[in-house]
Amino acid sequence: MRSFQSLDEREILALAVGLEEEHTRIYDDFAEGLREHFPEQAEKFCEMRREEDGHRHRLLDLFRSRFGDHVPLIRREDVKGFIKHKPVWRMRPLGVKAAQEQAESMELETKRFYEAAARRATDAGIRQLLGDLAEEERHHAAIAGDIAQAGVTPDEAAREKKIFALQIIQPGLAGLMDGSVSTLAPLFAAAFATKDSGKTFLVGLAASLGAGISMGFAEALSDDGTLTGRGHPWMRGLVCGLMTGLGGLGHTLPYLIGNVHTATAIAIGVVVVELSVISWVRHRFMDSSLASAFLQVGLGGALVFLVGMLIGLS
Repeated sequence: MRSFQSLDEREILALAVGLEEEHTRIYDDFAEGLREHFPEQAEKFCEMRREEDGHRHRLLDLFRSRFGDHVPLIRREDVKGFIKHKPVWRMRPLGVKAAQEQAESMELETKRFYEAAARRATDAGIRQLLGDLAEEERHHAAIAGDIAQAGVTPDEAAREKKIFALQIIQPGLAGLMDGSVSTLAPLFAAAFATKDSGKTFLVGLAASLGAGISMGFAEALSDDGTLTGRGHPWMRGLVCGLMTGLGGLGHTLPYLIGNVHTATAIAIGVVVVELSVISWVRHRFMDSSLASAFLQVGLGGALVFLVGMLIGLS
């Protein structure tokens, strides 16, 4: 891998051509990935793609006039100092925010590259073109920074919210509900039956971790996300599994306290907080009324708690 300082003017121009060609392809991919749900943002990336292609043609014309027709293949990964970006094909389904952030990062990086290259150039024509391109990339960076907000209609904003809910909120909420509710019965049954904090903690720990592993695999194997738009299955499984374990551990940890009565009182308080958080998340992201969410989640939690208490006291 070469350092930027070791490149001569011929190699700098060749690298610039490679960067503009790469940006053209990336903006094509962004436009294609956003066209179905975010057509206005897709069109802005098409415009940026056309401008990047214009940069490429200007660079190629100057390169031919100075160094001939053969342009050596020099890529960003061949030169030290460039940011490694996540490939667009791995960003599916593509969101506006992810595309906007990568575009802004690319444009700012390229602006800095052209500024540094212009300072090193001794040929007046090369220096002028690189300086002009640096200023145009500065303008592109500002455009990229506004893409996520510009032209977002209420329908498009709703689609973005829906994608986030499908891929993150829904599996996370399912895990948190399962961990918070399903572990109540074994935990409180153990507490009332044994009246021993240590044994109750072990039961709660086993129930939480077991539920987390089970729910994680269940979510990951439910569908591959290609038709439902729910994202990568193993990411959903990881989110669901972690939130399941977290939901169970929240009211298990109080049983590290030696006094079982104190631990149980704290655990009940933690359960109330957990169920309130779940209700709020359902209201915020799943379009459920706050009263309905509290009623549904609270009723389910209360019933499972009573089952555990009755079994433990029997």
